[in-house]
Amino acid sequence: MEQALREILKEYFGYDHFRPLQSEIVQAAVKGKDVLALMPTGGGKSLCYQVPGLYKEGLCLVISPLIALMNDQVQNLRKKNITAFAIHTGMSRKEVIHVLKTAAHSNCKFLYVSPERLETNLFKEYLPALGVNLIAVDEAHCISQWGYDFRPPYLRIARLREELPGIPVIALTASATPKVQEDICEKLSPEGQNTFTVFRQSFERPNLSYSVFKVASRIRKITEVLGNVPGTAIIYCKTRKHTKELRDLLLMEGIAADYYNAGLPAEERTRKQQDWIRNKTRVIVCTNAFGMGIDKPDVRVVIHADVPDCLENYYQEAGRAGRDGTKSYAVLLYSDAELEALEKMPEQRFPDMETIRRVYGSVVHYLQLPENEPPGEFYDFDLKDFIKKFGLDVTTAVYSLKALEQDGWLTFNEQVFIPATVRFTVYKETLYEYEGTHADSEPLVKTLLRTYEGIYDYPIGISESYIAYLMKTDASLIREQLLRLDADGIIDYQPRKEDPQLMLTRTRVRIAELQINMKNYTARKRLFTERIAQMKRYVTDETGCRSKMIGNYFGDHQIKDCGVCDNCLKRRNNQLTREAFETIQSRIRETLTEPSTIPQLMTRLQGAEKEHIWTVINFLTREEKIQMLEDGTIRWKQ
Repeated sequence: MEQALREILKEYFGYDHFRPLQSEIVQAAVKGKDVLALMPTGGGKSLCYQVPGLYKEGLCLVISPLIALMNDQVQNLRKKNITAFAIHTGMSRKEVIHVLKTAAHSNCKFLYVSPERLETNLFKEYLPALGVNLIAVDEAHCISQWGYDFRPPYLRIARLREELPGIPVIALTASATPKVQEDICEKLSPEGQNTFTVFRQSFERPNLSYSVFKVASRIRKITEVLGNVPGTAIIYCKTRKHTKELRDLLLMEGIAADYYNAGLPAEERTRKQQDWIRNKTRVIVCTNAFGMGIDKPDVRVVIHADVPDCLENYYQEAGRAGRDGTKSYAVLLYSDAELEALEKMPEQRFPDMETIRRVYGSVVHYLQLPENEPPGEFYDFDLKDFIKKFGLDVTTAVYSLKALEQDGWLTFNEQVFIPATVRFTVYKETLYEYEGTHADSEPLVKTLLRTYEGIYDYPIGISESYIAYLMKTDASLIREQLLRLDADGIIDYQPRKEDPQLMLTRTRVRIAELQINMKNYTARKRLFTERIAQMKRYVTDETGCRSKMIGNYFGDHQIKDCGVCDNCLKRRNNQLTREAFETIQSRIRETLTEPSTIPQLMTRLQGAEKEHIWTVINFLTREEKIQMLEDGTIRWKQ
């Protein structure tokens, strides 16, 4: 079995060996065990279900909350000649039926499904025919109401296990506290009995140096950091407005930067992301909408221009630096005013019941839904327009919607992306006649028919950009031609949709009758308050190892001091004598006559304390006596 799994790893993914813990997780899944895998961002979670999914007969059902990530995974698998499909929020009934039929009657190995789809009658109808051999639950912390990103649709996964008795589950997450880990295992186990084997990678990142700075001017500190650390960078901000403002300031400093947030059109987001991945843009300034599923190993620094509201988010985002194992930096900036604002967050994030009822009433009136309107219908929901029409505060509205969502009254997704679809609506004879009188349409018609199988039978998701690439023209011209074909009755063309979607998940009730589970709501507020306190403690602690603080928070009590964070360096600076410092500096200068990697330098400096070497390297970097090059090597500046 081990040999067969390694062959799959090599054939499809190009790796000779599994990363630490991957092999154990994969083998446990193949043997039919329920598995909870806690692996850091960039730790290779996807392979933990993709390899056993390919090894076992049948189909692996993957449950994921992120539409963009699902689509990326499907495209990446298809590039490896692995059959994969996705079903998510916003797809029409015909599209879903087409995918389910194809998955059931083909060699499909992976079907990605959003949790909202699991309990629809349509999905249940086709489930027995899918031949599911493994259930993978991505972002598994979403199933726990004690987690930082609780999503009620995830609770439906437990009921899915009743439909698929004996099928093992592999749950994956990068960030879950011990309480959340326990809750995941209980929620996903049959009849609440904990059947899970837990695998947890160490939270140590020896090449990642964490630092926290109290600053008066963020842009000044950011430009200083970017000046000292060459290479690709990510800067996280809390608001969309701040991303653009900071990008503009960086451009004024001569730094190649761009901004990214969920408010931008999908095509623009894709372009900005690709420019950054290909190093056309050095710095991407973004909200937390950026980063999921992006595999760029050579990020040298991640800067948080604003303090996140929990260590879960901070750890995931900071962990996008240095995945290639080369020395990298995670920098967090803060001010006293920001810490004061953090303490006020619990009251903002958890509105009172009267406020929640008022927002619910505004929603049903905005959508013009009568009492007793049944659930299940998706509606376009323009949050800005909604707030303006009902005179609501944006923070109040957003977190009241969140409270209603977490209590199971509705679902609201601000980042919906539904691809364009096309279906031919005329017989082939009519199509030939049309091409005869509209010769300019023939190349597009032929491309559609050659590229998209089944386009006569069902609405098929298409990419205008890909068609434009095939035809060596502009996507805007393709859209114009598609609209003309639609107007002439040749095709049914539905342009892609990016409007936020809202769906009631319970029957519409009178506003005065709306109730939520206040016991659970109050408990979630208390836990949120504790997470804020932990985040504040991390920011203000000037003595403890930052890597150790993070590891302990997630239940890793074996983690040792990293030796490279700002607090560890401060302590070790005090221990390093002037004589030892001079000796190490002299040896580094002698060694770096040519560029060298950090591991090579460490080997040549055997006999000196590793922590002392790091202290001297960091000092020499700050003093600009040594320089880190784009390829990750360092050299002595002449």
